[in-house]
Amino acid sequence: MRRIGIYGGSFNPVHFGHVGLARWVVEHTDLDELWLLVTPNNPLKPAGMLAPEQERLAAVREAIRGIPHLKASDFEFSLPRPSYTANTLRELRKAYPEDTFTLVIGEDNLDIFSRWREYGYILANYRIFVYPRHAGHTASQSCGASGLTGCTLPVKEMVFLSDAPYFDISSTRIRAQQNESK
Repeated sequence: MRRIGIYGGSFNPVHFGHVGLARWVVEHTDLDELWLLVTPNNPLKPAGMLAPEQERLAAVREAIRGIPHLKASDFEFSLPRPSYTANTLRELRKAYPEDTFTLVIGEDNLDIFSRWREYGYILANYRIFVYPRHAGHTASQSCGASGLTGCTLPVKEMVFLSDAPYFDISSTRIRAQQNESK
């Protein structure tokens, strides 16, 4: 049985922060592998801004080439769209019944987690690793402070990766800089 982390995202574009965090997670947690799961269509983001999915997947593959225990995944490419994490996790469990999955998210996602489809199912059935998205900011250790309806939902396990390095970069900022230089 493998312990697999699922680090989903648009990776539009992938950057050293994604790779640095992925490497840190597999080196400092109990995960055997971490899959950078390229999502073809995040339902909470406008689809028109995305580079083609195969280009983003190829970029992720290149970015992590040679790094042990990291894998670029196109698992969601064959699933119904838009990509809902709860559906993806169910399908992963069917496809890999011997493995266990941990969801890896940025702390900014906690603020909108209640907008995720079937977020209660995710909380109750999957361990979640939460990494910091702001320098010097420590994520709240309680889900009540993070928009998760006061912790009234069952939570399997939520681990805050407070020792993870902070990478002062984002795909949004990269795209904005690219547009400014045009």
